[in-house]
Amino acid sequence: MTQALQPDVAAVLEHVASLELPPLETLSAADARAFIVAAGAQRPPGPDVGEICNGELPGANSSLEYRLYRPTTPGPHPVTVYFHGGGFVIGSHVSDDPFCRQLCVESDSIIISVDYRHAPEHRFPAAHEDGYAASQWISANLESLGGTSAAVVLAGWSAGANIAAVVAQQARDTSNLDVAGQVLIAPMTSPGEQRASHAENADGYTLTASLLEWFIDTYVDHADRDDPRVAPLRAPNLSDLAPALVVTAHFDPLRDEGTAYASALAAAGTPVEHLACAGHTHSSILAVGVVESATSVRTHIADAIRTFHQT
Repeated sequence: MTQALQPDVAAVLEHVASLELPPLETLSAADARAFIVAAGAQRPPGPDVGEICNGELPGANSSLEYRLYRPTTPGPHPVTVYFHGGGFVIGSHVSDDPFCRQLCVESDSIIISVDYRHAPEHRFPAAHEDGYAASQWISANLESLGGTSAAVVLAGWSAGANIAAVVAQQARDTSNLDVAGQVLIAPMTSPGEQRASHAENADGYTLTASLLEWFIDTYVDHADRDDPRVAPLRAPNLSDLAPALVVTAHFDPLRDEGTAYASALAAAGTPVEHLACAGHTHSSILAVGVVESATSVRTHIADAIRTFHQT
């Protein structure tokens, strides 16, 4: 049966098409970043939280900015480390702000959205090294951040989900980062492979095949695309990882590699839930206050975070 776009998703895509904007991949990285910042300023703000704090923490090679979202309920609260999307090229610790607010409110956990170094200035494995360093620092400083001493949840969208998945694998192999769960939203898991969803959703759904290829080329050399540090699906061992929620969208070039990762985790014995979102695109799940048809998806994600923290 052929799937249809959710009506509000179709309306958003129609509006975007009417603007006749230049494709992001035709811009410089700096101009693409500026465009995303300007577009983000037009979004609904998301719900109020108890407190928002901006700060810096040590990355792998330099200081990284972060934004901390604290619930309105009495603390201390469990802590979720969040990595933004943007293909390792664009975005920042504030670019997914409405969504992070929503997660904070609905999961009743502290959300710490961490920036990381971007390409082309800093190519593979810079973003992943920052992701692990930031997660390790947060885990070691939970009390001073107002968090409980329990294990953290790792979460991310798109490239950020890729970082979260890689950090979860690294955490299993070290003794200095305890992970309670991983929430991978529209993850990139195997940039060296072409799958059916890349062709099926190559154009017209915001994340195009050409934009995806530009992101990947900008961050990682062809020779490194199967390195498990950027291709978590290619890791030789997917067992004994923190339980996972993998969220995929039907009209997303990355759909099939997200599905493949969920299946591979299950085959390896790692507890995993795969939430397949009918009628949605790569970006629509995060569109708080715009795409109401994704409200239940966002609640499901927040509930998973809450559950991971409680187990």
